[in-house]
Amino acid sequence: MTDASLRELTCARWAELNPELDTSPMQVVAEIKRIVALLDVAVEPIYAAADVSVAEVELMVPLRYAIEPVTAARLAELLGMTRAGVSKTLGKLERRGFLQRVPSVEDRRSASITLTEQGRRIVDDVFPRELEAHGRLFDALGARRTRVLEALTTLAESMESGLSSQ
Repeated sequence: MTDASLRELTCARWAELNPELDTSPMQVVAEIKRIVALLDVAVEPIYAAADVSVAEVELMVPLRYAIEPVTAARLAELLGMTRAGVSKTLGKLERRGFLQRVPSVEDRRSASITLTEQGRRIVDDVFPRELEAHGRLFDALGARRTRVLEALTTLAESMESGLSSQ
């Protein structure tokens, strides 16, 4: 049984037993999760070979060419991550020598985060290969790529609007 048929069976069963329940959001969420899983599979060998995680590289990429000091709170905001998750990942990266944190003179709870030379080398090695792997997944879209991006942007904006109106 494929995921699609399982999803269809689940929706049909819920419609039969709970006809007032709208299961259509499940279809959108399932496709988003499928896409995320495919993106992860495409880059898994790259990260394994570099001995870094997706979360670690996601934090290091914005630091690579940052013009002004970046704090953990700003990274969390930029990446849509929790501050606790960012702090934990930053700690691991710092212990491995990929970044350094310099405490703020004005606010002792805050620190400026910069990549070390070793951290910059990791980003310069891994990130271009990640982009290439993801690009190969999108090649078959051809000219439809722009429409897909527009639809995804519309979806993200709609979701953000839905959250802000709660």
